[in-house]
Amino acid sequence: MLVLLPPSEGKAASGRGAPLKPESLSLPGLTGARLAVLEELVELCSADEEKAREVLGLSEGLRGEVAKNAGLRTAGARPAGQIYTGVLYDALDLASLDAAAKRRAASWLLVFSGLWGAVRVTDRIPSYRCSMGVRLPGLGALGAHWRAPMAAVLPEAAGDGLVLDLRSAAYAAAWKPKGEVAGRTASVRVLHAPTRKVVSHFNKATKGRIVRSLLTAGAAPAHPAELVEALRDLGYVVEAQAPGKAGVAWSLDVLVDEVH
Repeated sequence: MLVLLPPSEGKAASGRGAPLKPESLSLPGLTGARLAVLEELVELCSADEEKAREVLGLSEGLRGEVAKNAGLRTAGARPAGQIYTGVLYDALDLASLDAAAKRRAASWLLVFSGLWGAVRVTDRIPSYRCSMGVRLPGLGALGAHWRAPMAAVLPEAAGDGLVLDLRSAAYAAAWKPKGEVAGRTASVRVLHAPTRKVVSHFNKATKGRIVRSLLTAGAAPAHPAELVEALRDLGYVVEAQAPGKAGVAWSLDVLVDEVH
C-alpha cells in the first residue's frame, strides 16, 4: 500500500544533524528535479529577501523563513517524519507508534513537497518553506514542474497495491494516478456529517487518525473496496463511490459527527 500525504506548512527546526544529501533521498528518479528547485530556491532566498518573500507568499512575520531557505545546503537534516508538524501529523503521531507500525510507516507513507517532490518519512531533510503552489521565477509553477518526473517515478513506487490518496488539491496536481493505477486508487474526503461540508482542521486531524489506525492495526487492503471494509471495521463511517469507467479513482467520504 502507498499512502500519499500533504506536507505541513509549519515544520520543526532542522536540528544539528548532518546536512542534506539529495542523492540519498528515496525515489532517486526525482533527484534532477529536486536539485533544480533547490538551486533556484537557495539562490532566490540568498539574493533578495523581499522578492523571495513575495514569491513564497510569506507574511512579514515569516521573514525568517527566507534565511532558512538560503541555508538549506548546510542546514542539519532530520527524518521527514520529524520535520513535518501540524494537525495531520499531530494526529498521526509517528513517534509513539510501536516498532511494527513504524516499519509500515516507513514503507507506506509518501509525503508530497514543493521542494522535494515526494519523500519517505525516513528520508533526512532540513526544515524549509516552499509550497507546491509557489511559482519560481525560473522554473515556473512547481505543480507543473513536478508532473513529468512524478509520472515517470510514481507508478513504480505504487507497485501493484492500493494507493490511498489523502493529499490536498495543490499537491494532487503534481501527480494524478492514471490507467490501471487509478483503478486501485482511493481518494478520501472527510466531511462533517450534519452539514456534509469539509472543515479544514478536523479534515486534517481525521486523515491523520485514519492513517494511524491502519498502521497500528496492520491493515493492508489491496483494493479500494477492501479499504472501505477495513475502515468500517476500524469504526469509521464511510461512503464509497466506485468509478463508472476504467482509469478513474474511487471516491471515499469519511463522515465525522464532531468537529475536533
